[in-house]
Amino acid sequence: MGQDMEKQVERTIYKAALALDELNWSDWFELCDDSFHYSITSFSPEINKEMIYFSGDKKELQGLMDMLPKHNTDHSPLRRHTSVYTVDIADDGKTAEAVSSVVVYQNMLDGINAHLDSGESRLFVVGKYHDKFTIKDGVAKFVNRETKLDNRRMDKGSHWPI
Repeated sequence: MGQDMEKQVERTIYKAALALDELNWSDWFELCDDSFHYSITSFSPEINKEMIYFSGDKKELQGLMDMLPKHNTDHSPLRRHTSVYTVDIADDGKTAEAVSSVVVYQNMLDGINAHLDSGESRLFVVGKYHDKFTIKDGVAKFVNRETKLDNRRMDKGSHWPI
């Protein structure tokens, strides 16, 4: 059962990456428990402190995603490359934790910065996902995701989850 559950957790992480790539918020939220909490953080060696770019629960995120079409954003699509490093299932099989590497590329659209940039792919962010899951009836759902970025600068118009 342990390896099967590890695979289930990995599939959930990869399904989340696909849903986020496609801006398919409803499919992403389906993978999240009602108690889900999401944050984007980074450590700054200059100030020797953890910085928080975003921290909120599922309801707050759903409100943000509903408002997203009204925001002035850079609509260049983001594509995630995620590699699951570790999956640890609790002894009772009811929870799990995972750490994954994530690299996000931005595919530049024509007219965003200049015609010279259109079609170019750029490195957007690099970091790790630190995920916690609840497991009910063999289904793993996110209860917490902290996206810990190596980057300390976020580009303009990046209002969506990473």
